[in-house]
Amino acid sequence: MWDVFLSYSRGDVERVRPLVRALRDGGLTVFTDETGVASFAGISDTIRRELGRSKALLAYYSAAYPEREACQWELTTAYLAGLGEGDPRRRVMVVNPEPTTGHIHPVELRDARHASAHDPAALVADVREHVARLAGPMALRERGGRGRYRAPEPHPEFVGRLSELWRVHSALHAHAAPLTVGRSATRTVQIRGMAGIGKTLLADEYAVRFEAAYPGGVFRLDGRDHEGSLRACGLDGGAQPLFQYFESVGEPFLWIVDAVAPERTPWQTVAAMAAPHPLGHTVFTLRSRAYDALGTPVDLGPLDDVHARELVGGDGALAEAVGGHPLALALLGRALQAGHRAHDLSERLHARGGSLLDSLAGDDVTAAVVHDVDTADAADALRCAAALYPLPVTAEDVCRVLAAVDRVPQVVAGRRAGNGIAELRTRSLLTPVAETAHGHADGDRWSLHPVTLHAWHQHDPAPARTEALRHAALRTLCGHREPVRLALPGSRREALVSAAPSESERMAAFDIQVELVTRIGVQELAPGTGSLREALSSLKSLIDFTRGTLHTYSIRLEQGTAEGAATVQSLAYALINDTIRPFTSTWHPRLAAYEARRPADVAPLDHEPAWPEAARMRADLAALREPLRRIAEGLAEISGADFGIAAAG
Repeated sequence: MWDVFLSYSRGDVERVRPLVRALRDGGLTVFTDETGVASFAGISDTIRRELGRSKALLAYYSAAYPEREACQWELTTAYLAGLGEGDPRRRVMVVNPEPTTGHIHPVELRDARHASAHDPAALVADVREHVARLAGPMALRERGGRGRYRAPEPHPEFVGRLSELWRVHSALHAHAAPLTVGRSATRTVQIRGMAGIGKTLLADEYAVRFEAAYPGGVFRLDGRDHEGSLRACGLDGGAQPLFQYFESVGEPFLWIVDAVAPERTPWQTVAAMAAPHPLGHTVFTLRSRAYDALGTPVDLGPLDDVHARELVGGDGALAEAVGGHPLALALLGRALQAGHRAHDLSERLHARGGSLLDSLAGDDVTAAVVHDVDTADAADALRCAAALYPLPVTAEDVCRVLAAVDRVPQVVAGRRAGNGIAELRTRSLLTPVAETAHGHADGDRWSLHPVTLHAWHQHDPAPARTEALRHAALRTLCGHREPVRLALPGSRREALVSAAPSESERMAAFDIQVELVTRIGVQELAPGTGSLREALSSLKSLIDFTRGTLHTYSIRLEQGTAEGAATVQSLAYALINDTIRPFTSTWHPRLAAYEARRPADVAPLDHEPAWPEAARMRADLAALREPLRRIAEGLAEISGADFGIAAAG
């Protein structure tokens, strides 16, 4: 019998050898595997036998440890042995040579209190104390054999999901150790994400690695045909017979319901597919986010860059082109192994016409990605997101496009845009942009995955509608986004690309233009005529009118840049802040102070001409005419309406 089974990554062998010597010098018997376990082969009979002869597993949990399949099989086996005794940490000890604990899975092991690898004497004392509390070797759990569904062998394309794998297990067993994981649970997990993101693979891999935790068996059912899959398993005797069957089994079992129907299925119907007995642990896989109350969600996103490259044979360009999408990566990786060139695959992936992914799969796999886009609002929101890709999309963006194309009121377009964004989000087809450029969370901007875009190109039922929305998006939205700077080939210079004004901007420019050219300032105030007070009031009201017009058309007031083309925002800013406000802020208080001294028996129009500064104010008012004319001409270029303004004299 061994006191310790030492589990470590082969890359750490030189760091581990001093620990082995220290443990043995301290009187402990230590097993070390010098041969290793072949990847994807599960756990060998030799390793399983020696684990069964060991009191505890000591994991040298370096940063490389979670990436080695053999280490994870050894850890999982010992972990399940401890779980069978009531505490998964009973048969597992951790040595962490890293400065942080974020790489350690499951989280239940992160708070393990053991001496540092750099203090062998203290480590030996801790290990001796731990194993002294163990009466005998760990009892290994056997694979569950009662289920009608046998878990498949480990899948070679399962990469980069270690944390999610342990999250599934921790959530399913949180009731057994609520203090360790910080909460209790309902023994139900829902694995969520877009089509092809690896939900089924994660559920199957969990069944492979943790089947021993379910001596009552592993059962896999089809959420699209639940009754039919029950019959296939021989479990179609009704609710009470099912309950009685598992009551007679009397042991925990795993109940996987794969590919649950979309959110249109009533909540009660989906809930009824869960394990029919309290001993069951249920795993749902589904694209919808509409069933939060069913159990703990484990949301799957794209693979990180390291694992995406691994799955696609190291080609970074292809990994980026499909955004870390596991199914697409696996298909491309197999094609590379079959002798296809990466450049050719990239060209075919982006070509119009038939989908490369469908061709490689020998099936219409892209249809499943956009299968749930079955309402007009969701389809239009997706079309707008596709038009703007790779930029994020907002509900306001979609609202502007729909209002322009369908000529509906903003309130109607806004409701449709909100519905469409919400449906796509619920169906895992849009994901929130996590951070803005300033590093702040931004829940109003949504990103489209490149595989979703690729699939939509193949299965868009109304391409003419898509083209109309695309044109409207370019016309309507670009004026509300940051200018795009393009580097000129062979030069360090940058070109500023300004978009054509939107319909809203043209209408706003026209309204401000009409108001401006009829006001005092643009229209000359002849000497000795009119009222200076009325001129000030007119200019002040023009500020209010301009702000109100921008608000009506949902246009922000923004300062222009020297190199940028004039926009209605920049012209309005120049009108208000650079032209009118300096004049009014100078002359309003002066005129008001003079007006306050007006005798009660003198009329305002008779009092004003006697003001000593009247001539100077009239001169400054006349000087406004030229800058106001230039602003009016800029607005005319945007609105397209050129009504005459007398040339400056």
